[in-house]
Amino acid sequence: MIKTLTLSLSPSEAFYENEIKKHVQNELSLSDKDEIHIQLQKRSIDSRQRTIKVNLTVQTFVNEPLQEEKISFDYKNVSDAKPVLIIGAGPAGLFAALRCLELGMKPIIFERGKDVKARRRDLAAIHKEQIVNPESNYCFGEGGAGTYSDGKLYTRSGKRGDVVKVLKTLVFHGADKIILVDAHPHVGTNKLPKIITDIRETILKYGGEINFETKLTDIILSGKKIKGIVVSDLIKKETKEFLADHLILATGHSADDIYRLLDKKNIAIEAKPFAMGVRVEHPQDVIDAIQYHCATVTDVKNVREFLPAAAYSQVQQVNGRGVYSFCMCPGGIIAPCATGPEQVVTNGWSPSKRNNPYANSGIVVGIDKPDWEKFAEHKQLAALYLQRE
Repeated sequence: MIKTLTLSLSPSEAFYENEIKKHVQNELSLSDKDEIHIQLQKRSIDSRQRTIKVNLTVQTFVNEPLQEEKISFDYKNVSDAKPVLIIGAGPAGLFAALRCLELGMKPIIFERGKDVKARRRDLAAIHKEQIVNPESNYCFGEGGAGTYSDGKLYTRSGKRGDVVKVLKTLVFHGADKIILVDAHPHVGTNKLPKIITDIRETILKYGGEINFETKLTDIILSGKKIKGIVVSDLIKKETKEFLADHLILATGHSADDIYRLLDKKNIAIEAKPFAMGVRVEHPQDVIDAIQYHCATVTDVKNVREFLPAAAYSQVQQVNGRGVYSFCMCPGGIIAPCATGPEQVVTNGWSPSKRNNPYANSGIVVGIDKPDWEKFAEHKQLAALYLQRE
């Protein structure tokens, strides 16, 4: 018999397979002779009431062998296929490249920063010497900003494609399968570099190409059609042309030189509302006490034996503007993410265990067209000048 059950258990039960099996046995009126296998499908913590519950969806196999889904992808050998040029090796660029492999097109990635291993020296220079390499830092480099300053997997939108496929792709490349189960999946910044490296190896294995320390400097147009690009090799200090009919800009929001290039080439770009704010830090014990309804630090320690570091989400309207928490990092660390001198930019990240003593979160306010009107002389780039100020 194969049956799917929904269970609501205490934290001390929900994270232990034997305890879950006992509830399955009671729910299905099974005997001790029945062989039970369980497979977690969904897990979420409900701490809205003083008595905290963990909601589970489990697939049970009674006197049946456990049937585990084998994750695989139909990546094709694209060594001789039509090229697609991709600017940026962050999440968007890497996943675009993997999609090209599925479609039988050859991705050629250009990344201004370094690979994940080489980036570490530049990050160390930021912390130890306060020196920012404008081409290789927390934002620029293989894996993008998330590799060394994030770890969470979360979207507020269900309209941006197949989220489950994204999670399965990460599992295929080494992430823990638990991210397919948890309501707020989390990889951990300490584990991401290896996963990103494995994604790179997949792209190369099937005939794609990746060029590090190679920066887009111009776009070759013929009328309104793309013909290719010009890039600068930051190591050899030389420029090269690459011709192709398709170009994907996966450059992230920090590469403002790309917006300036598009403006220079008379390519239409549109300023959309965005958010700006500060990052705040709190003792994780305080957040745990609030979210898990604890009266004392001792109570927090007892609760945390079974539960992860607590997170929060805050949303408020103030004078017609949205103010909200963003990128909340339980048990995390604040990272300095400037991409050049005279900047203060912060991000946050959490290791896989989320066991640091502090939590941090962005607290941001919505920014819209009236806010950047004083920079209207810069037309398409007005919002960029507000951000810089």
